[in-house]
Amino acid sequence: MSLRATTRIIEVNGRAATVKGLLNSTGRPGLVLDPGTRFHVDLTNDLAEETIVHWHGQIPPNTQDGVSNTNLMIAPGESRTFDFAPRPGTYWMHAHVPAQEIDLLAAPLIVRSEEDVRADRQEVVMFLHDFSFRSGEEILDDFTGGMAMEHGDVQQGGRMEATPRRIVGMHSGDPMAATGMDNGGMSMAGMDHGGMTMDLNDFDFDAYLANDRTLDDPETVPVEMGGRVLLRVINGASMTAFWIDLGSAQGRLVGVDGDPVEPLAGSRFGLAMGQRLDIEIDMPSDGAALPVLALREGARERTGVILAPKGASVSKIGGHSDADHPAFSGDMSQELALRSLHPLAERPADRTHMVMLGGAMSPYSWTINGQLWGKHTPIAVLQGERVEMMFHNMSMMAHPMHLHGHVFQVVDINGTRIAGAVRDTVHVPAMGMVTIAFDAGEVAPWMLHCHHMAHMATGMMTELDVRAT
Repeated sequence: MSLRATTRIIEVNGRAATVKGLLNSTGRPGLVLDPGTRFHVDLTNDLAEETIVHWHGQIPPNTQDGVSNTNLMIAPGESRTFDFAPRPGTYWMHAHVPAQEIDLLAAPLIVRSEEDVRADRQEVVMFLHDFSFRSGEEILDDFTGGMAMEHGDVQQGGRMEATPRRIVGMHSGDPMAATGMDNGGMSMAGMDHGGMTMDLNDFDFDAYLANDRTLDDPETVPVEMGGRVLLRVINGASMTAFWIDLGSAQGRLVGVDGDPVEPLAGSRFGLAMGQRLDIEIDMPSDGAALPVLALREGARERTGVILAPKGASVSKIGGHSDADHPAFSGDMSQELALRSLHPLAERPADRTHMVMLGGAMSPYSWTINGQLWGKHTPIAVLQGERVEMMFHNMSMMAHPMHLHGHVFQVVDINGTRIAGAVRDTVHVPAMGMVTIAFDAGEVAPWMLHCHHMAHMATGMMTELDVRAT
């Protein structure tokens, strides 16, 4: 198998855009592996810049994890071979360079199981992203290049100048914002959280994409009338959490982050950046089309795909809802309800760590244990230990925390002990606590970071240092 990190052209709301991508030998994004197939992939960098690609949720040898702390960057024109036994489920791959991921250098990685082959259901992938006509580097510069105000002005050199920056919710960590005092005209977008205001989104993108398309021209997927669909939803967005809304239809959430869970019925399911959902849907027996919408939390924007039996009428759907969608960040009801079908073996913890998540919008800086990447102290564990790690979020934004080289089970949420889902990325609510349990794997430094790209780029990353016993 082969992959190319390259540029491509897509159309967004009638306008051509050059973005990055990970294309297979047929020129389409991503890979689908049959049961039992090794992940034996030749990756070629056709970009004009160096890159590195991470196989999100997979557990390759550390030397193939695709991260710059332990792997060499891939130079322009260079190829590199990766070869390991993949875990079955819904995964994805993306540049481990924040600006490049914002530029859409990401794609699905689906590893089918024997059960998938036997199941009488059609598989549909829904890959989500947030999109800007500006480059990822320009966007990240907005967060680090000075104080910005939503649709406002920035004072530079003693004069007020118009700015194209669209950073919103600039008040996290600001004590004046917490008490409702004047905050210099900054946006107060967010939600009330125990007398403080929690930020949901800190950047307005130009569009929100499902399989590279907006609702102006959505993908219409042919499906069987009355048939069963397994919808594999991947949140590849760089800074946006979504609700997946089935409208009047009912679905069953049967997997998260590639791991099966006890079926959870519902018509709306949430996912943060880096997370995946497997949703079983029984199509209507009347042959009607079913829009599956991804709703940006705390805002009106939406995207989606249309599941349409032959002959079904497909109505136009606008890219904005009539009102803001509710917050997913901070709503832990779904996480509390999830139960893994393959939980970790019961075992007392050999080691516990509390990991403090902090940061603020002004100045824009996000930390783990009060430290920034490059000045961090790795979190030490011994190979084979059962580790319980509590993420204690002391900031006013939620953080999707991703651990490389391991899967973990969610075992406590805000003091409620559960035998929850097995994941690789967990959303930690503002001013909240989530505890995960895992068995320490290969002796190596493994990345641990927030999967919000602007948070990661400004320092919210550390290492899990697995040491030999």
